[in-house]
Amino acid sequence: MSGGLSKARLGRLHDVMAGYVERGEVPGIVMAVSRGGEVHRDAIGATALDGGDPMRPDTLFRIASMTKPIAAVAAMILVEEAKLRLDDPVDRWLPELADRQVLRSPVSPLHDTVPASRPLTLRDLLTMRAGYGLVMEGPGDHPVQQAMEDAGISPGPTPPPLEPDELVARFARLPLIHQPGERWLYHSSFEILAVLIARAAGMPFGDFLQQRIFAPLGMRDTSFSVADEEQPRLAGCYQHDGASGRLLPYEDERGGKLAHHAVAPSGGSGLVATVDDYLAFGRMMLNLGRHGAQRILARTTVQAMTTDQLTPAQKAASPFFPGFWESRGWGFGVSMITRRDDVAAVPGRFGWDGGFGTSWSSDPQEDLVGVLMIQRLYDPTVAAINADFWTLVYQAIDD
Repeated sequence: MSGGLSKARLGRLHDVMAGYVERGEVPGIVMAVSRGGEVHRDAIGATALDGGDPMRPDTLFRIASMTKPIAAVAAMILVEEAKLRLDDPVDRWLPELADRQVLRSPVSPLHDTVPASRPLTLRDLLTMRAGYGLVMEGPGDHPVQQAMEDAGISPGPTPPPLEPDELVARFARLPLIHQPGERWLYHSSFEILAVLIARAAGMPFGDFLQQRIFAPLGMRDTSFSVADEEQPRLAGCYQHDGASGRLLPYEDERGGKLAHHAVAPSGGSGLVATVDDYLAFGRMMLNLGRHGAQRILARTTVQAMTTDQLTPAQKAASPFFPGFWESRGWGFGVSMITRRDDVAAVPGRFGWDGGFGTSWSSDPQEDLVGVLMIQRLYDPTVAAINADFWTLVYQAIDD
C-alpha cells in the first residue's frame, strides 16, 4: 500500500519550478502528481511571456510526441479486437508500402537499393523499427535526409499538413533507411501508424481517439484543434534564440507560427491537452488498462506495451540522445527505465516526453503518475527542467 506525498517536499518542487519562471526560462508551468488516492496540482506563471493569462490546471498545451503513447493505445485496442495483428504485414491496409526497397547503406543515393527482407508489420511501426525516421547524424551526409525534407515529411514536433493518403504516398516514394526490424529510428513510424489505425477502424484517426480513448477517460480538452473560443486557454510556445539569448515565439521548420492550433491528425505529434486530461491517461496506464469501472485495454496488453522490445544490438545501432539506451528501453509507444542510474530512475517506470518540454511517466512500483506541462522547444534548459521535475517528484514520496 503506497503512502502519500510530503507537503513540505512538494513545496520544494514548487520553489524550484517557480525559479525557472522567475528567471524567464519559461513563462509558466503546470504540473500534476498522483500517488495512491492523492493528487497534487500546481500552476505557476503565465501563458505568455508578455503576461498572458495566469497558468491554470485547464490551460491547454501542445503535447507533441506525448501523442505517441495515445496512438499506441489506439493500435492495441484494434489488436484486442483482432482487427490488427502485431506481426501480420500491413500491406492489406497500407498497400502503398508493399514491396519496399531499402537503401544499401544509410548514406547511399536514393537509387542504390536492395529489396526489403520482409513486409512491414504493426510491431515495426509501434517499436519504430519500420525503416523511416529521424537520422541523428549531421545533415548533408545522408541523401535520404534531404529527400524527406523535400517531400515535407521530415520528423518534427508538429505534423506535416498532409491528408492521410498523401502522407503515405510521400513515404512510399522513398526507400527504407534500413531493413524492417533492424534498428530503431525515431518518430516517422507513428505518422504512418495513424493512417493504418484509421483504415483498419474505418473512421478518421481523430474520431477513433475521441470515441475509444478520450470520451471514456473524460479527456474533454484533448484534440488536434482548438476552437476559436478556447484559444485564450492555449499556452504560448517558445524557443531559445542563441544569437540574442532570448525566448522567441516558436516557428516550426515550415515557417508556421503557432499562434493558434489546428493540425492534421497524426500518431506522432499534434495533440493538445490539459494536465488533468493526460493525468487520466497516465493513471489508466498505471492501472493496467482500467479506468474506474471501464476497461480500455486488457492488463496483459499494457504489460506488453511497457516491456522493452529492443535487443542490445538494435539499441547499439540506433543513436539517440547521449546515454539514452544505457538505462532505457522502448516498448509499444512508450519508453521505460531499465536500470537505476539516478534517484528518479526506477526500473519499470514508463512514459514519454514531448518536443515542447512536456513530460509524463507512470511508476507501478511507487503507484505514481506525474505530468509536467511547459512550452519551450526542447534544448538543454528544457532537459534540466525535466530532470529537476522528476527528481523533485520522487523526493516528495512520503514513506
